[in-house]
Formats: sequence, C-alpha cells, structure tokens
Amino acid sequence: MTEIPQSHRLSPKPLGELLAEMHSGARTGLSAQGRVHSLLQAVLTIGGDLDLATVLRRLTEAAAQLTKARYAGLGVIGEDGNFTEFIPVGLSREHVERISRFPHGRGVLSAPLYDRVALRLSDLRDHPEFDGFPEGHPGMSSFLGVPIQVRDEVFGNLYLTEKESGEEFDEEDEAMVTALATAAGVAIENARLYEETRLRERWLGASSEITTRLLSGADTNQVLTYMAAQAREISGADTAVVMLPDPHARGHLFAEFADGPVAQEILGTPVEIHDSVCGWVYESGEAVTIPDLRQAECPMLTHRGYGPGLLVPLGAPGNTRGVLLLGKLLERAPFDANIRRMLHSFSAQAGVALELADARRDTERIVVLEERDRIAKDLHDVVIQRLFASAMTLMSTVRLINSAEAEERVQLTIDELDGTIREIRSTIFDLQNPPSRQDTSLRGRILRLAENTAHSLGCHPGVGLDGPIDASVPEDVGEQLLAVLGEGLTNVARHAQASEVHVSVVVEERAVTGRQTTLALSVTDNGVGLPETGRRSGLRNMKERALALGGEFEAKRGEVSGTVLTWKVPVPDPIPEPHPDLY
Repeated sequence: MTEIPQSHRLSPKPLGELLAEMHSGARTGLSAQGRVHSLLQAVLTIGGDLDLATVLRRLTEAAAQLTKARYAGLGVIGEDGNFTEFIPVGLSREHVERISRFPHGRGVLSAPLYDRVALRLSDLRDHPEFDGFPEGHPGMSSFLGVPIQVRDEVFGNLYLTEKESGEEFDEEDEAMVTALATAAGVAIENARLYEETRLRERWLGASSEITTRLLSGADTNQVLTYMAAQAREISGADTAVVMLPDPHARGHLFAEFADGPVAQEILGTPVEIHDSVCGWVYESGEAVTIPDLRQAECPMLTHRGYGPGLLVPLGAPGNTRGVLLLGKLLERAPFDANIRRMLHSFSAQAGVALELADARRDTERIVVLEERDRIAKDLHDVVIQRLFASAMTLMSTVRLINSAEAEERVQLTIDELDGTIREIRSTIFDLQNPPSRQDTSLRGRILRLAENTAHSLGCHPGVGLDGPIDASVPEDVGEQLLAVLGEGLTNVARHAQASEVHVSVVVEERAVTGRQTTLALSVTDNGVGLPETGRRSGLRNMKERALALGGEFEAKRGEVSGTVLTWKVPVPDPIPEPHPDLY
C-alpha cells in the first residue's frame, strides 16, 4: 500500500455527514430514502465476508449498481504506486480476452491517488494525463474516480464510467461512492487482518510440521520437498524451487527440489553463483524481490512465462545453505510484504533442516567408522591369529605325512590360508582407511574406479589389494595401472556379459620374494570368454603399456568360463637418499 504524506492526508467526512449530503441533494422524482437504503445494504453486503477478494469484488459491483454505471473497476495500489491487482466489472468475457493489458495505475487513473480527492470528468479523454485505451478496450467517456483509504494508507482507487442513462456523474453520485469507499475501508481492514492471521497460522502450522519431521528423524530430502510444496501453496506462487550448492561443482547452485507444473523439467538446472541474482542471495543471505523473472539470470524460469519472483536465502546470513525461489506467472500480482516477511522466517527452517542433516550424516559416519575400527581389530586380533596358528600347525604336520598326495593337499591348504590372511590384512587396511571422495592415494583411486564402473558392469566388482601399493608404486606406474584397469573393466562391460568381476592388485616386495619388486594386476570375470575373432585393440593397448614398462600381459580364458587378464610390471626400487655423514 502507498502511505499518504501528511501534507496531503485527508480527514474523511463521517458516514452520517455524507448520508446527510445525499439526502439534502436528492433529485426530484427519486426516493432519497431508497438510495440511502441501497447504500446501507451495499455496506452490509461488503462487510458480510472476511475474504479480501470477495470484499473487493462486492465493493466494485455495489458502486456500479448504486450509480447505475455500466463499467466499474478497482485498482489495488502496490508499494511502487502501480496496480498489483485490477478488478473489472461490466466487461464481457470477449472484452477481457481482447484487452492486451489492464491498467497499471498511471495517467488519469493515478489522479485520485495523488490528489487524495475524488475526480469527476464529463469525458476522461479530455484529461491532460489520459494516454489512450489498451487494445481491445471498449470506449468510455464519463468518469468518476474515488480513492479508498484504509487508516493512513491509500489501499486503491475505485473507478466508474458510462452511466446507463447516458448522463454524467453528479455530486450525489460522488457523495454516494465516497461514503461507500469510506465504509468499505473498515471492511477491507478487517479482511486484511483476517487474511494475515490465517496466513500466519498456515505458516506456523507448516513450520511446526517441518520441525516435527526433523526431530523424528525424517529423511532430509522429504522434508525439503515438503517445504517447497508448502511454500508454493501458502505464498500463492505457481512454482517453488530449492537450489543447493554442490561441493564437487563449485561456483554453481543446482535445482535440487521443485514443486509446481514445471517441477520435473527444471530439476538439476545449474545457476552460476557469480553474476546472478540467485548467487547474490546465496552469498549475502538477503531476500530479493524480482519484478520480472524474464529479466533475471534465472535460466530455469526465464523462458517459461514467469513474471514476479521472490528469492529467499535458506539459513541465516553467513551460514546460508541454499536459496528458495518462488515464481508467479506473468499476469499475476507480485508478492506482498506479508508474504515476504513470513516466508523469510519459514525458509529458516530449511537452513535448520540442512544443518541437522549434516550433523546427522557426521554422526552416522562416526558410528560407521567406529564399527569399522572394531571389526578391523577383531579381524587382526582374533581371526588372523587363529588362521596363522592353524597354518603353523599344518606346516609342522607336513613332516609327519608319508603320503605324497596327502602332503600336497596339506600344502595347498597352507597356501590357501596364507592367501586368506593376505586378503584379510588388505581388508583391515581398507576398514581403517576408508576412501573418501578427496582420496588421492593409489588404493583409493583403484577402489573409486572400480566403484564408478559398477553401473556399466551391472554388478559391483570385488577388489583385492595386497602389499604396500601406496608406498612402493611410483606415480607414473600407478597412472599406467589405472589406465589398464579402466580399459579392462570397460572391455568386460562391453563384451563379457558377466555377472561377477574380480580385481586383484598385488605388490610383491624384494624382501619377500628375493627378486625385483613387481606390481601385478588381474581382472577376472565369468562371462562368455574371449571370442575367436574380432577387434583386439583394447588388449593390444594394455600389452603395449606393459612392454613399455618392461613387463608382460596375458589374456586367456578362465578355467571354467570367462576371461582372465593379467598385467605385471616391475617396480623400480626407490633411490636411497645420501647419508649426511658421507659429505
């Protein structure tokens, strides 16, 4: 609403004085009591409802009926002095469809607002500020405009044109409409208070529901989806979007949750943080009202027929977790101050939701790490010790066996136990050092590469890592290993049709083998096996990488089915640093 400056503020006449003027000025042949009765009936009709839209519609229709005007309109004044809403009466559906635009509160229509008095014209086209009718608008001449004042604010202007009798509007019409507008101010104020109370109740109910869901451990994604739906419904928006940053794609916000007719089309849309209104709200933590989304850097709604927009930060300034975007279609009114104020408090709930989600994830991660550490200790202190003791017992038993076949079987069992111990030790290492997204170690990169190919393989490959992989393998050899592993898994995904894939990476040190340290990679699957003919460019590439490092490569069919790829290269020993005592 537009506040009236003190110098121009009216002191509206009491309703009784206006009615007395109407009675004394009644024209011959007309019943003054009948007109007063009609006015009072109109006042009762207007005040009989607490819905603001209904009150405004009834006010406009009552003014038209009292003055016998063919057309009437009510323009609600916004904070910028333009109309946020215009209610026409008397226009046919055909007229409404033909009119390209409704008034914006400028020109002759702004005179009652700025002069703070009624304006009566025999022909509005003679007014110096008349700037023509919109395309498709019916012709009009006689005009009466009256400001509607609610306490110390001008709520809007009431307009009447074209009396059915063809006469001009007179002083009695002016007094009657002014009295009606004065009485309607009370009804409008009551409807506004009721609407604001009801709106606040809905916001509080939605906030309470969000808090309850968070405290009950509900999924954060479900809470944010619910928040977007409630924000759109309560604010009267057509679309609501929750935009969050991605730590792995810095510099962008992404539409993670949305509600509305175009929700599925805009999910995942990125918005640059720098040089965009969305990014400014995210970084500053301050809400912004957008008059026209077509002029904003908002690709998800810019070309979809949206006009008024509202951007609200999720969380407090300095700790913003995202941005809530609300959009209305072009023909709709902007978001008012009450909506902005309540929505800002409501969106803080989303910041709390995201903070609680982060804290919950951290807690769950700590619990998982503690459990992994416990399992690793149990494996090391109990399982490995028992396996090692069993292997030692068998080794001492081998000397007591006279049968060569039995000795071979026992030795095979010892070797299996030894391999099992190595695999458990590798598992213990992985449990105590779980790979993170920022893990740059060779072990972590091997595990991440295998995990990333699970979708294309159709299964999660089993990975076995043994030996000091991070300590012994140089960076250039590690890069070749990753390239060969990627090529091998890709071949399996494309050609093998396998349901099981196993990857093994082993470093055999000189101290253990007595020979040069070697790095061995094997990729085994249970698929259809190597074809007799066909392209072998991938296998040839892996072989060339092995030969370049002085190693070897072999691709063969498995014992039962599938394929076994073996890639083995020597690992150069590290050059010892010179001892300071030698210099």
